[in-house]
Amino acid sequence: MGISMPVFTIIFISALIISMSVRLWLARRHQVHVQNHRQHVPEVFRDKVTHDNHQRAADYTIAKTRLEMLDIFISAALLLIWTLGGGLAWLDASWRDLQLSPLVTGVAVLLSVFVLGQLLELPLSIYHTFALEQRFGFNRTTPALFLGDTVKQGMLLIILGAPLASLVLWLLDSSGGWWWLTTWAAWMGFMLLIMWAYPALIAPLFNRFTPLQEGELRQRVLALLQKNGFTSSQGIFVMDGSRRSGHGNAYFTGLGTNKRIVFYDTLLNSLTPDEIEAVLAHELGHFKHHHIHKRIATTAIMTLAGLALLGWLMVQPWFYTGLGVTQPSSYIALILFLLVLPVFTFFMQPIQSHMMRKHEFEADDYAATQTNPTDLIRALVKLYKENAATLTPDPLYSAYHDSHPPAPVRIAHLSAKLGGMPKSL
Repeated sequence: MGISMPVFTIIFISALIISMSVRLWLARRHQVHVQNHRQHVPEVFRDKVTHDNHQRAADYTIAKTRLEMLDIFISAALLLIWTLGGGLAWLDASWRDLQLSPLVTGVAVLLSVFVLGQLLELPLSIYHTFALEQRFGFNRTTPALFLGDTVKQGMLLIILGAPLASLVLWLLDSSGGWWWLTTWAAWMGFMLLIMWAYPALIAPLFNRFTPLQEGELRQRVLALLQKNGFTSSQGIFVMDGSRRSGHGNAYFTGLGTNKRIVFYDTLLNSLTPDEIEAVLAHELGHFKHHHIHKRIATTAIMTLAGLALLGWLMVQPWFYTGLGVTQPSSYIALILFLLVLPVFTFFMQPIQSHMMRKHEFEADDYAATQTNPTDLIRALVKLYKENAATLTPDPLYSAYHDSHPPAPVRIAHLSAKLGGMPKSL
């Protein structure tokens, strides 16, 4: 028995209200928790983080969370406009009136939704960069650079999105009963290609990447890479992160010969060689534990399950009418699915966050076997301080959102390997 339009509409609205309410409740808890701990630096950090730095981190966190809450309301309003408000139906009808081929029409509607989505997100992004980040001294992006980045992102969306959308929609309509498998193979192939190409072809469009300079630090880094079997024609790079932001970071990216370990220049300017080596060992921990491969495998499984669900929904009339669309098509089904799926899967976020934090602990553990854990602790404390990361997040909010363990938990985990917190940091 099918589900009638009113019933599914009620289910959708109910799920949206529930997901919004949970996220807003968690955000509010986070604000209150950070505010209540604003006056007192956690004891374990009192001789490493000043009272002023702790209060700045609290104020920054509260401001970011306030913006997050606004984003939750705006995103929900836009989703309702696209669906029950008739926005997607109007956009589809407008393209259909041009009497293009079904494939071209489908690609046009898909790209229009995502390009318009980027444009609608611009005001919040501008505020985040030029108001919030500026107020706390992190923003170094100029209006010209911001505009250039936005244009490049839009062009990439069209250049990469148009061929992918064309292939996916063609497979949806021409592969018969095996469309879900061929579409899954095409999507995974595209994702792997992008992961391979990103470090060498896409990221340099936005930032400058230079090999780590010759010297003692480079020799130490190369020795550690060789010791850990990290072979790549690219190796380790420094990114000009200071061109856009005062935040510091490091990350592992890429596949095959394009895999890289990238340090922000802001991070290198603030850490000692021992601390840099410890951070590198952490990134190598992700490599040694095959975390990228595990995440790819998880994505592959979830994508296949999602396509199976989409295959069922595509032939259900109530799926379209219940979301404000009266003209069914494969591309409309795909767009609706991508738009509303987060509403029904928000409860999976803490599961994903838990797995990501588990990977961070594993990478920390590996770093502790390759370098002195004290050096990684020192590096982390500096990063928390310089990035104005709160030392007192709400536990439930952190469990839901954070891909990295909270600062006190992570430091305590590393300190246990030393028999306690180092006396000198």
